[in-house]
Amino acid sequence: MNAFLLLIVLVILFLFILIHKKVKKSLGYWKERGVPYVKPWPIFGNMSSVVFRKISFPNLLEEVYRLFYNNRYFGFYQFSTPTLIINDIDLIKQICIKEFDKFPDHADSLPKESDPFWNRGLFAMEGKDWHDMRTVLSPAFTSSKMKAMLHLMTECAEEFVEHFESQTSDLITLDMRDVFTRLTNDVIASCAFGFKCNSFRQQNNEFYETGKEAFDFSGFKGLKFFGSSISPTLMKMLKVTIFSKSLTNFFSRIVKETIQYREKRGLVRPDMIHLLREAQKGRLQNDSENSDYSINPFKTDSSKKTVITDEDIVCQAAIFFFGGYDTVGSLLCNLVYELALNPDIQDKLIEEVDETFDACNGKITYEALMGMKYLDMVISETLRLWTPATFLNRKCVKPFTIQPFIPGEKPLHIESGTECMIPAFAIHRDSRYFPNPNKFDPERFSDENKSRIQPFTYFPFGIGPRICIGNRFALLEIKTGIFYLLTRFKLVPVEKTSIPFVIDKSSIVLRHEHGYWLGLKRRSKAAA
Repeated sequence: MNAFLLLIVLVILFLFILIHKKVKKSLGYWKERGVPYVKPWPIFGNMSSVVFRKISFPNLLEEVYRLFYNNRYFGFYQFSTPTLIINDIDLIKQICIKEFDKFPDHADSLPKESDPFWNRGLFAMEGKDWHDMRTVLSPAFTSSKMKAMLHLMTECAEEFVEHFESQTSDLITLDMRDVFTRLTNDVIASCAFGFKCNSFRQQNNEFYETGKEAFDFSGFKGLKFFGSSISPTLMKMLKVTIFSKSLTNFFSRIVKETIQYREKRGLVRPDMIHLLREAQKGRLQNDSENSDYSINPFKTDSSKKTVITDEDIVCQAAIFFFGGYDTVGSLLCNLVYELALNPDIQDKLIEEVDETFDACNGKITYEALMGMKYLDMVISETLRLWTPATFLNRKCVKPFTIQPFIPGEKPLHIESGTECMIPAFAIHRDSRYFPNPNKFDPERFSDENKSRIQPFTYFPFGIGPRICIGNRFALLEIKTGIFYLLTRFKLVPVEKTSIPFVIDKSSIVLRHEHGYWLGLKRRSKAAA
C-alpha cells in the first residue's frame, strides 16, 4: 500500500514539474526573443488584476500601453498565451491591410471543438471560409438595404418614446441601461428575426428575457472569451460554449419558424432573415456598392458557389444579435451620459434634431438622418471615447518578420499562430493623436477638423477587410434612437447620476460601473 501511495505521489510530482516547465517556458517567450514585455505571473500571466477585478481590461491595456509608449510593440501574456501588442500606427496598417494574407483571422475565443456554433459565425470564421461567407453576406449590409430597414427601426423608436411620453411626470428618473437594452432588443428582434415585440409594454417578453440570459457575461462568465488563452484543452474537456444549448435552440426555433411561415404565405419583410434567405438562394444583389476592402488573399473558384444552409442562417442571425444587442445598448448609454453632462452639446444637437424634424414634417427619412452632421459628430466622438471594440486582434497564419525601424530594434520573427493585439481604447485616448483626449468634444469630427485626424488612429469598427460588417446597421440604429428621444425629451443628471465615469471591472462591454441613472425631462417646446 505504501509503495502504491508513493507511486501516486511521484506521478503527481512528475506532472507538476512537467506543467511548471511548460508554463515557465511559455512565460519566457518574449524574453527569449528580446522583446520588451510586461512581467507575467504564473498561471495568470498579465491578467490577474482583471480576473480579481482590480482593474478593467481596457484600463489594463491603457496602462501597459503607456508603459511602452515609445516602443512600436511589446510582449503581453493573456494567462500563459504570449500576445504581441502593437503600438505603432504604420505597423497596425501593415498587419491589418498590407499583410492581411498573413493576419486574416481573429484570435480564437474558444476552440472549434468546444463551441462549433460560435465558430461557425462570421466573426470567428477563418481563411477562405470567412472570405466566402463575407462575400455572400456583404450585399445585405449596403446602404440601400439599411434604407429599406429604417421603417422597422423607426417603429421601435416611436414606441419607445411614446411609452415615456404617456407618463404624467415632467421628469422621469431612469436606469438608461435598462431602457436602451429594451430598445435594442426590439430593434434586433424586428430587423434580424422578424419578431415584433414591445419590451416597454411587455416587460418580460420571450425575446427580452432570452437576450438578458444570452448576454450576461458579468463576472467570471466573461472569461469565456479568453478560453483559448486560458487552456484550449480545458475548454474542450469542459465543453465550454459562448451560448447555452437552450439559447441556440431558441435562435434555431425562431429562425426556422419564421422561414416556414413566410414560405407558406409568400410574405416578404425587409429584415435580416429575408436577406439571408435571398443570399441562400443566390438572389442577393450588391447594388454596385461594397463597403469591404477589395483584398482577397484566398484562392477562389468562381464556379463553386458558397452553400448557405438553414443552420448557417440561424448562426449568422444569432451572431448578428450578439453583435448589436448589448454593445449598441452600452454605446447609447455612454452617448446619453455625455449629453446629460454636456448640456451645451445637447442643446446644439437638439437644434439640429428640431430643424430636421420640421423639414421632414415629423417623419424622418434615411437621407435626412444621414445628413445630420452634428449628430454624426456626436456619435463619432462617443465611439472614440467609449469605443465598444476596446481592442482588436489578429492571428498570424504565415511566418512574418517585423523589420527594425528605430535604433535598438532587431528583426522580430512572428510565428504562425501568434496573436497580435491592437489597443484601440488606448490609442483613441492618446494625446499625440487626440489633444485633451479625455474631453468629450464632437468638434474633432467637424468638416474642418476631421481631416487632421491621423489615419489608423481611429477605428471604432475595426480596420481593413475584417471591419465590422454591421457598422452601417449599428450607426443607423443609434441615430434613429437618439433622434426620436430628443424630439420629446432632454437628458439631465439626477441625484442618482454617478459622476465621474468608472469603467465596470466585471464586464467585457465598456460600461459604467455604477449604472446610468439619468432624468428624461419633458421638453417645454418639443418638436411637433
